[in-house]
Amino acid sequence: MEVHGASRRAAPVRFEVEAGGQERAIDVAADGDAWRVTIGGREFRASMVRAGDHWSLLIGDPSGGPVAAGRSYDVMFEPAGRGAWRVHVDGRAVPAGVCTSAQRLRGHGAGAGGDGRVLAPMPGRVVKVLVAPGAAVEARQGVVVVEAMKMENELRAPRAGIVREVRVAEGVSVEAQTVLVVIE
Repeated sequence: MEVHGASRRAAPVRFEVEAGGQERAIDVAADGDAWRVTIGGREFRASMVRAGDHWSLLIGDPSGGPVAAGRSYDVMFEPAGRGAWRVHVDGRAVPAGVCTSAQRLRGHGAGAGGDGRVLAPMPGRVVKVLVAPGAAVEARQGVVVVEAMKMENELRAPRAGIVREVRVAEGVSVEAQTVLVVIE
C-alpha cells in the first residue's frame, strides 16, 4: 500500500469537474504531506492511499487539523472513453469529466493544443510514450501517459494525423503546458 500526499506547499491548480450532471470548480494544491482542496469556497484537507486498484480518500478538517481525523471514502477511477471517467465512490458509479480552467478557456480537451500539439495539463512525470515519429494517429488516440498528482493521465491526439515530433521520453519530468507530442 502506497501513501500519496504532497511534499510541499504549491500554488493551486483549478479543475472544472462535471460529475453527476453538476459542474464545479475545484482548486487543488499541495500542502505538506496532504492536499488542500477548495470546492465552492469550502476548503478541505485530503490525502489518498492506494490499495490495489482502489484509493482510500481521507477528507479532513479545513482548519488544518490532522487529515486522519476526517471521513474516509473508497474511490476507484475507470476510463469511460473520449476523455471521460467513471468514478466509483463507496461503490456508487458517478460519470465525470475533468479539465483545467485554462483548457476550458482555450476550448480544448484535456492536454490538447488546437494546432496539433499535445500539452502537459499540469506538472508531472512522463510514464509512457505510446507513439513514435512518423506514426499515423486517429483523433482521440492515446499518445502519452503522464503521472500528475499521483494519478496517471492518458493524453490523446487532438486530431487525426501523423506524429511529427515526440519531445519527451519516459521518466522525464515536465512542467504545465510543455509540448509533449506534435501531430500534423
